[in-house]
Amino acid sequence: MKVPRHIVSAATIVTNDHNEILLIKGPRRGWEMPGGQVEERESLKAAAIRETKEESGIVIEVVKFCGVFQNVEGSICNTLFLAKAIGGKPTTSSESLEVGFFPVHEALEMVTYLNFRQRIEYCLDEKAQPFYIEF
Repeated sequence: MKVPRHIVSAATIVTNDHNEILLIKGPRRGWEMPGGQVEERESLKAAAIRETKEESGIVIEVVKFCGVFQNVEGSICNTLFLAKAIGGKPTTSSESLEVGFFPVHEALEMVTYLNFRQRIEYCLDEKAQPFYIEF
């Protein structure tokens, strides 16, 4: 019997006191929310916090779990959290060429990769949560 192999990721939609959204500009996908793969023996929430700090330099507090986008064919589950910035400063990394906070309307226009814009919109819309989207 073949052992299943799945990828689980955790991403954050981070807001600041000016109601702006944190975005990183990755080398492959352009502007997006911070996030990445959950490591073995790591909680989803801890992965979201760690990935955000690693990719952006921003320390966050998770406000709530929003939902899941599942790529069925790719065996990938993307979990999404709403968070607020509580420290740090925007800092680039090997995974982020640029980092910054942007007004919501501007941020949504900047995010063009696959369904990443939709992920942000769902996390900002309390009526849409919790959500489970298969694609």
